[in-house]
Amino acid sequence: MDELIKGKVNAWLEGDYDIETKKTIETLIKEDPRELYESFYKNLAFGTGGLRGIMGVGTNRMNKYTVGAATQGFANYLKKSFPKQKIKVAIAYDSRINSPYFADITADVFSANKIQVYLYKELRPTPVLSFAVRELGCQAGVMITASHNPKEYNGYKAYWSDGAQLLAPHDEQVINHVNKIKSLDQVQWTRNPDYVEMIGEEIDQKYLDRVKALSFNTESIKKRKKFKIVYTPIHGTGITMVPQALTNIGFRHVILVEEQKKPDGNFPTVISPNPEEKDAMRMALHKAEKVNADIILATDPDTDRLAVGIRKEKGEYYMLDGNETAILLIHYILEQMQKRGELNENMYIVKTIVTSELIPLMAKDYNVGCDDVLTGFKYIAQIIREREGKQKFICGGEESYGFLVGDFVRDKDAVSACCMVAEMAAQAVTEKTTLYKKLLKIFKEYGLYRDKLLSLTKEGKEGLDEIKKMMLEYRTNPPTEINQSKVVMIKDYLNQKSTDLRTGQVQPMPYPVSDVIQFFTEDDTKITIRPSGTEPKIKFYFSAKMDLPFVSSFKHVAKKLDDKFKKIIESLQLT
Repeated sequence: MDELIKGKVNAWLEGDYDIETKKTIETLIKEDPRELYESFYKNLAFGTGGLRGIMGVGTNRMNKYTVGAATQGFANYLKKSFPKQKIKVAIAYDSRINSPYFADITADVFSANKIQVYLYKELRPTPVLSFAVRELGCQAGVMITASHNPKEYNGYKAYWSDGAQLLAPHDEQVINHVNKIKSLDQVQWTRNPDYVEMIGEEIDQKYLDRVKALSFNTESIKKRKKFKIVYTPIHGTGITMVPQALTNIGFRHVILVEEQKKPDGNFPTVISPNPEEKDAMRMALHKAEKVNADIILATDPDTDRLAVGIRKEKGEYYMLDGNETAILLIHYILEQMQKRGELNENMYIVKTIVTSELIPLMAKDYNVGCDDVLTGFKYIAQIIREREGKQKFICGGEESYGFLVGDFVRDKDAVSACCMVAEMAAQAVTEKTTLYKKLLKIFKEYGLYRDKLLSLTKEGKEGLDEIKKMMLEYRTNPPTEINQSKVVMIKDYLNQKSTDLRTGQVQPMPYPVSDVIQFFTEDDTKITIRPSGTEPKIKFYFSAKMDLPFVSSFKHVAKKLDDKFKKIIESLQLT
């Protein structure tokens, strides 16, 4: 153990930390020195979205002390930013292990600093927290969650007064204030009950009313009395809002996956509570087949991500990826607004740089704007804030199963997305078609855009170093060919330059600095590479397109694109 880590360990053993924490450290010293190293080799970074990490003792873990220090730093920045105002903060939490505990600590520290706290009585989804920040006129919010990460993780999402996760200049300023907290003595730990108010149902109802108001075809829903929806919250917060929201807009057959309806931070029925993964959807698919459901809906632990399963011609289920869900939703929303005569050129949608390139084509056909932003829903929220009162935001989506309709929430919202998807499916039945047929029709019109994500997990300090080395290699020694197709353009979001290799022209890029690099090949393939900001992973996004001459050739063309992705992965030596 090097001297720096030894000093950190001794500071915790000798400092004013609780007995249980000290005993755990002593056990690690004797029995698991590697885990001790991982727990202390760095400080758990308060990044631009807050904290996220494995729970445990140490400076590099989610625990009482790292959460308390983060909250004190956040509180200090809020007091500096709003010196003459009564500061208010909303706090919610998900179903993860220690989430209520971390929420209480957060409330303790804020209230000890004489900041008014609105604390949810029970677990609630992330979008409801975002809504509450705006509804209650708060300057900030905190959501205790690690989203879809494995059960060992928890996190602390920090929000600003617009209900969006922190962005410049507040993100860096909060980080600076958190980094100034060097000892436990700087943290005010003792709750002031005069500054803590419990909230719940009254905010829920206002939120649900806003979700209901998004509906285009309530009457069509009511006519589909036999329409069956299988829903699973995968042991998360969705159980508190999604069934109620669906019932609220008229659905009467919401069938729960019983084994997964109870909130449980151990997520006992899945390997990972991520609806993007097949294993997490296994029980929902089985239930849907058993009851002959029309549609499958699944949400992650904090209910900001949505997975959708739809029926094919012969009755089997087709699991949409995040891009396909976004394509169907955007098409439906634009189509319905056009029918009502509500669309105009002063409206816009937003997607991220790794989301399907089919979406801008649809936006153009409906004569609305379409903006690209960096990966992360906070950048979609930033566009909404900047254009508030000037242009109307319709909806926005990202490939990682996130979607937002309307602007009363400023983060991805799986509750309202569940309602819109279910309505869209019911409306398709009214039109004597299906969502599957609608999707194929869209692909036939615009081309079959296919996307694939490959995530490589690299745990610990060694993994972090390996990811940095990989990104440096792609920048200093970029490929000239990928799968025998010449690389014609490179976009480097860290160095803020776009290079056309055909002409040698270099242009600046209108995006915030981000550790992302993109390669574009001669055959219209796009490869995006970025380290995850929330998990120990490096992610590779592959996007390609082929014409779909006939709906009946979907399976054949899709396989050709999937085979192409396999060859690209091999050519990049990622297997």
